[in-house]
Amino acid sequence: MNIEISTRNFKANDRVREYATDKLSKVSKFVNEPVEARVTLEAEKHRKIADVHVAHRHGVLQATEQTDNMLDAINLAVDKIEKQARRSREKHKDKRRRADRRNGANSWPVSVVDRSSVGGTEGPKVVKSSELPIKPMSLEEAALELEGSKNEFIVFRDSASEQVSVLYRREDNNYGLIAPEF
Repeated sequence: MNIEISTRNFKANDRVREYATDKLSKVSKFVNEPVEARVTLEAEKHRKIADVHVAHRHGVLQATEQTDNMLDAINLAVDKIEKQARRSREKHKDKRRRADRRNGANSWPVSVVDRSSVGGTEGPKVVKSSELPIKPMSLEEAALELEGSKNEFIVFRDSASEQVSVLYRREDNNYGLIAPEF
């Protein structure tokens, strides 16, 4: 991370520069290299202003804070930058996950076999084929969705265990759960 610290109407001692550098180094775990950071420290009468500008591969993060103490202004500005970096990183992850969903990475092929073909000498033939979306949800949410569905089962990713599970309606109107064992 390349950090440039400049001052206006203010003489920054080594303690302030080191504090700003240490705080900004924590932001580097949320953004991808290359990272360029520009910190502008300014003093106007009784106000101390810290302006932080971080440019990285996926965009730019910017925050300005003013308080009576320069270290507090730096701390608040870097906290804002860190929050923006977290949000940006999560957004980037979500985009990748949504792209995987659109490409069919989270769907499960379902085939229905004709009964007459099971007992014969030839192999079973597929009568109907469709793809089911696999949505992350809890067991309770899956039960609610199954109640409102015309299907006899629902395939979902259990949000507690991150495993693909199947919830199905039994003949006695209760529910059965099929969960993989690894």
